[in-house]
Amino acid sequence: MQKNLLNTALIDYCQQLEQGFEQLPATRKAILLQLSNYLSQKINAKQVPQVTVICTHNSRRSHFGQLWLAIGATYYGLPPIRTFSGGTEVSAFNPRAVQAFQRIGLEIKRPDHDTANPAYEVRWQVNQSPYIAFSKKHTTAPNPSSAFAAVMVCTDADQNCPLVAGTDLKLTVPYTDPKKYDDTNLEAIEYDKTCQEIGREMLFVLQQTQQLIK
Repeated sequence: MQKNLLNTALIDYCQQLEQGFEQLPATRKAILLQLSNYLSQKINAKQVPQVTVICTHNSRRSHFGQLWLAIGATYYGLPPIRTFSGGTEVSAFNPRAVQAFQRIGLEIKRPDHDTANPAYEVRWQVNQSPYIAFSKKHTTAPNPSSAFAAVMVCTDADQNCPLVAGTDLKLTVPYTDPKKYDDTNLEAIEYDKTCQEIGREMLFVLQQTQQLIK
């Protein structure tokens, strides 16, 4: 494993999430294992897997999914996996989702210049070059246009994109949108819950991937 590449707070959080694997419903695990099988097959074939996580606005759940896949790949010491996110529309990486990530130990810096769709610098490893996170359509570069898995994390995006061109695999793994709690007393709690739920399931995917690699 490459846990030492993550900061202590993030390692501790990942270990807490692992404790919840046994509570995942069997039906949910069966869906998630399809992604594990896809990733391991690519890795066993000496290829670099590509995954795009998609929700409507590429604002909350898709960023949670994409970044947790990237964090988990580091945590489990997997070979390179290219992770992306996108939407059917463009908005912004929601600052409440950014704050939820910051609370668990990610380093996220907003650019100094003001813009409606900031390009955040995100780091989850020690001495890491930043990953640039912003809202984009799922068809926008640098997102792949072929040979990738599409993970739909909201039902709206799944309905609006019944077909995602170029995919090897399309999975629907919906999560509740924390947006409805914006500007309420439950805002931080619900965003943290969503981060935790998606994090637990993406870590489960990658733990299973690790076990399937030859």
